Amino acid sequence: MFSRVIVIVLDACGVGELPDADRYGDKGASTIPNVARSQGGLNMPNCQKLGLGNIVDILGVPPAEKPLACYGKMAERSAGKDSTSGHWEIAGIITDKPFPVYSSGFPPELVAEFEKRAGVKTIGNIPASGTEIIARLGERHLQTGEIILYTSADSVFQLAAHEEVMSPARLYEICRIARDLLTGDHAVGRVIARPFTGTPGNFSRTANRKDFSLLPPHETLLDCLYKEQIPTVGIGKIGDLFAHQGLSNEVKTANNNDVMQALRDELEQTDNGLIFANLVDFDMLWGHRNDAVSFARGLEDFDRWLPDFIDNLDNDDLLIITADHGCDPTLTGSTDHTREYVPLLVFSPVMKTVCNLGTRESFSDIAATVAANFRLGNRFPGKSFLKDIVQSTL
Repeated sequence: MFSRVIVIVLDACGVGELPDADRYGDKGASTIPNVARSQGGLNMPNCQKLGLGNIVDILGVPPAEKPLACYGKMAERSAGKDSTSGHWEIAGIITDKPFPVYSSGFPPELVAEFEKRAGVKTIGNIPASGTEIIARLGERHLQTGEIILYTSADSVFQLAAHEEVMSPARLYEICRIARDLLTGDHAVGRVIARPFTGTPGNFSRTANRKDFSLLPPHETLLDCLYKEQIPTVGIGKIGDLFAHQGLSNEVKTANNNDVMQALRDELEQTDNGLIFANLVDFDMLWGHRNDAVSFARGLEDFDRWLPDFIDNLDNDDLLIITADHGCDPTLTGSTDHTREYVPLLVFSPVMKTVCNLGTRESFSDIAATVAANFRLGNRFPGKSFLKDIVQSTL
């Protein structure tokens, strides 16, 4: 039906706690609605017209009388609330075990084995902001050559080194050693190289970050499309989350603005297949830092960008806007992801009517829908909503 499908993931933009949220310590989480309330309302007229306010009550974004998009929300079937598991589920993989996180740092015996294999010594080994920990330990690192090891609320093993102490190439090498080590019970979602430069009091991270992700356990939607020679474009951190598998092209970006520009560019460069993009700032910059003010501003920036993008869609395009989890910046005492439903807005210029897609049982409904559209067969655990979308075009 559609020659091109564009999936935009608003990273961490959940729309309400899942029934099992209390098991994750996330009772009361509702990222977009709580951000709206904290700011006295959101100004998102374009998402409002699509039907964002028809999914859940959002201050400033009332339900549309005649939404322009089909709308609904999706529950996560996978265990956990990680970016990797969320994106994998969107691409058709249900994980039954959450990725490990280390709120007290990594076990000493694991760190010792890593140091032995990599031939390095580490400092830190705590959950921390990347900018904060290099400011705190960067000078000691310069003096001793010890590598800064840290984690976060995500399932990550992060290694930071000054580029004049350790070249990025060498840092990547020891990250590969860590990736080989971190399996089984310690199979973190990502090992991340974090090079930085500068002097004490003025350190800054460089663009030489590199992620070493866990391989998906079996074929994803991306793999299946790629094997059929259907173009697959990953924008932002999509390639990192899928260990750079199943993508015919990757577009690296630094922030939401870069992602939105790349999406616009791809409409001119990729005329069929799947374009899969992630807007990371909601999660990385604002959700984890409890910055509801900037989170709200980011949502409104996306809303302002949206009309021009939609105006440039072709009649055989399908646009899907969703998220991978929540990260409610209004919750006190937490900077972690939150276990939430995610929004689902589905639009095509040829829609004549719209439908309520309801509450979907899995993010993998997107994989099933895209697979059905490209005639890949029933390969994924989700339930396709393609027939509902096609009906809306008649």
